[in-house]
Amino acid sequence: MSLVLLAISLSIALGLLAFRFAVFALPVMAGIAAFLQVHEGGAAFGLSFLAGLAGAAASVALVIGILGFARNPFLRIGALGLFAVPAAVAGYALAHGVAKHALEPGVMLTLICSGCGVVVAVVAMVNLNALGQGLLDP
Repeated sequence: MSLVLLAISLSIALGLLAFRFAVFALPVMAGIAAFLQVHEGGAAFGLSFLAGLAGAAASVALVIGILGFARNPFLRIGALGLFAVPAAVAGYALAHGVAKHALEPGVMLTLICSGCGVVVAVVAMVNLNALGQGLLDP
């Protein structure tokens, strides 16, 4: 019985961890792209790792800077959309990876995966908007 509860607890913990990673899909993608670019240029692993961290931090800083200082609502929505689209794709892929074993391919699988993608995108937009609003409030 305790092994079953442990498996359920670990499944929930891994699901929450994957959800948190899916919310921050844009920085992960930017970091991996920077890492690969520097590493293919002939740099060592350590320098490539630092470049990946800098790329991820720069992508978040750029979007937060736009949210913190821009007054145009279309620019703010565009910045949030830039952050939310990769999160939606990651949420869809996360749900599809889990649900494809339980459901047959079809409309229901697509609806569940799309719903999960929308939820992850909305959560990414809300989280990032809260960080951007934190810059304005003293």
